[in-house]
Amino acid sequence: MAEESQGTESPRFDQHTKEIDLVKRDPKHLNDEIVKVEFEEVMAEPEGSYSPGPVWRSSRSAFTASSYWGYRLLTAIFGVPLAVLWGFVYAAFSFCQVWAVVPCLRGYLLALECLVVTFPLCVRCFCDPFFQAVGGLLLSARLALRKES
Repeated sequence: MAEESQGTESPRFDQHTKEIDLVKRDPKHLNDEIVKVEFEEVMAEPEGSYSPGPVWRSSRSAFTASSYWGYRLLTAIFGVPLAVLWGFVYAAFSFCQVWAVVPCLRGYLLALECLVVTFPLCVRCFCDPFFQAVGGLLLSARLALRKES
């Protein structure tokens, strides 16, 4: 029976061997506001203080080209080392989560389960009789108000 289920099972998905999409590199749209920085969003001339048209067009071309090639150059130099760094950082977070945080939380919750059972018993055994006795004493107390002149 175990052999039959192995034949019908779909193969496990391995995220390390999946194909990379070189066209759509931000499928979850994480950097929509960061990446879309246009010249007009950074540079603007107030009305009445315009530079000559050729200067404005050249500035726009220079901005666009330097932004494009600067990003490519910085990515070529720092992309792989930073990917390795961030890989290790997230691996450390995952390691701490799996081997430290979750076991500590499980132990804490396990210890609390003991208290959840014993605490109400202690309250019912010790506190309830005390407060019932005090309540009985206060129930028979009478309060008299007098006006002194």
